[in-house]
Amino acid sequence: MAFDNLDNMNNENERRQFLLKSAGLLLTGLLPNLADAESSDNKVTETPDLFPGFKRIAIKTSGATINGVMGGSGPPLLLLHGYPQSHLEWHKIAPMLAKNYTVVATDLRGYGDSSVPQDGINHFGYSKRAMAQDQVEVMEQLGFKAFRVAAHDRGARVGHRMALDHPAKVQKLVVMDIVPTHKLYASTNKKFATSYWHWFFLIQPAPIPETLLLNHESFILKEWFFKGLVPKVISEEVYNEYLRHFKDPSKMHAMCEDYRAGASIDLEHDEQDMNVKVACPVLALWGANGAMGTQFNVLETWRERALNVSGRSLACGHWMPEQLPEEVYSELINFLKD
Repeated sequence: MAFDNLDNMNNENERRQFLLKSAGLLLTGLLPNLADAESSDNKVTETPDLFPGFKRIAIKTSGATINGVMGGSGPPLLLLHGYPQSHLEWHKIAPMLAKNYTVVATDLRGYGDSSVPQDGINHFGYSKRAMAQDQVEVMEQLGFKAFRVAAHDRGARVGHRMALDHPAKVQKLVVMDIVPTHKLYASTNKKFATSYWHWFFLIQPAPIPETLLLNHESFILKEWFFKGLVPKVISEEVYNEYLRHFKDPSKMHAMCEDYRAGASIDLEHDEQDMNVKVACPVLALWGANGAMGTQFNVLETWRERALNVSGRSLACGHWMPEQLPEEVYSELINFLKD
């Protein structure tokens, strides 16, 4: 069987290429050269229309090249997105925040137009620690030694780890529609596993989830994740960008690695500092109609892991920045101010 040779492969790039090829995913022109993905110099180009007044950035960190946009003036604010999205999920809110803050909205490594690092040992390449390090280096290169963070979904998990690993950097943290990863896995039951079954599907060994997802990209995005939201809530323009990345085999693999890391190396990191609480103020927001709001006491859960927690539910589902941008903006602007 083709996969019998996997254990003999020591080179991570060789291993990934083998896995994707075995699944029939090495489609001509779709899989980027992994060395080239890390070779971009920092650059600034004109902003996309969705972020008026912003400039595009591409910052080379020690582990990846991070794509994003930057605009506005005032104290620095970093916006992080969730799965299976990109920094575009903030396009309704970022221009409003830019009136009071210097807003940096980025793509996590392996997402959007950021580069695709290697998996690493035990999925470390997509650990929240590695992802957080990227974002800290981005902000440092932009001249920001400390900053506020507002983050949704997977980005909020990166923000949580960032606040633990870099407490002097994160002044305030907004976490949207999550509870800590360790708590979630420790308290999983049938009800949660049924509604969040992708958590247990995406962590399966490569190339099983990649193969199945890459044969049904449009259906998965429109009928599974964004059911009923396109184009009423998520415009066709933004949806097509999400779909473009979702159809890229290397990005699909990276997004699965994000979840595999969440069920392995991230839990190890969490267990090492279970007695350490986030020091900065934390605002927790969640969708009243989603799994977080119906299955967890979100505020009490976050108070187990942070010293100063406030927050509330909003009348929406999981996709908060796109479903209720005005309400989310109001919550952010009130919390983030000095």
